[in-house]
Amino acid sequence: MKLALPYALAAADIAPHGVAASGSLGHQTTGYVAMQFLTPNTLSTVQSILGPLSVSPSDLRPPGRIPCALRRRSSSPRPTISSMRKMRHQWLRCAIQSYTNRVLTCRYSIVPSSIARVDVPPTAHFVGDIGQPLHDEFRNDISAVCSGSSTILHAAWDTGILTKNVNALYGGSAQTWANNLASRITVIHPLPHPFGWVSHINQAALSGTGVPLSWSQEANTYDFSAVFSFVTGQDLCTGTYFTNAIPVIDLQIAKQGYRLAVWLNTIFG
Repeated sequence: MKLALPYALAAADIAPHGVAASGSLGHQTTGYVAMQFLTPNTLSTVQSILGPLSVSPSDLRPPGRIPCALRRRSSSPRPTISSMRKMRHQWLRCAIQSYTNRVLTCRYSIVPSSIARVDVPPTAHFVGDIGQPLHDEFRNDISAVCSGSSTILHAAWDTGILTKNVNALYGGSAQTWANNLASRITVIHPLPHPFGWVSHINQAALSGTGVPLSWSQEANTYDFSAVFSFVTGQDLCTGTYFTNAIPVIDLQIAKQGYRLAVWLNTIFG
């Protein structure tokens, strides 16, 4: 029986209204990368919580309200991009903290595993989300072109660019792509040394928002160096822009997969 973590991440599509959630291919790959760095105890625990791959995606979505809400503090009916970005930062960090704390409650108390079952996927989902640069920018209104088709910039980075690359190099397989990323982490190939990615993850960090904040700020550094380096009408899924985007996407997926593994290992260790 295989672990359902990659599919749980893809199923937990629970972003707040007006915020595009990451593409399923990226989330599945993040999950597959994480699987390769889980400790045996964490692997067994998460597998027992999530169950087999035949689980229904609807069963993995948390019931009721998400524990964090986007609150507009300004009296202006149209908040500025800066204020929306700040709310998005706060929401992602709060979501990771809230769901992590709920999983910890299940971990250290006698509660039905079905409760943990609906809290592990969103915890993992948002750890993956926060590594995508545009998830922290709160911008879903920038038009773009990918492979000749009209889209938005967010979708190009969530789905279009990485899907084209994975189809070309990895046969369209999230697991094959993840295996490549994991091997590059293990042998420290072109990817930076992974231990710096997780140096601040510990038991104390699980209950705070400092570590997710650092991940968010790190992802933002790619916005102007890679994400916004195009002109109107340029096809983002071809040429130099596409070529330059791939290493950033590979690195961020690898980072968040590895971080997710260590995050879960710290929860269930």
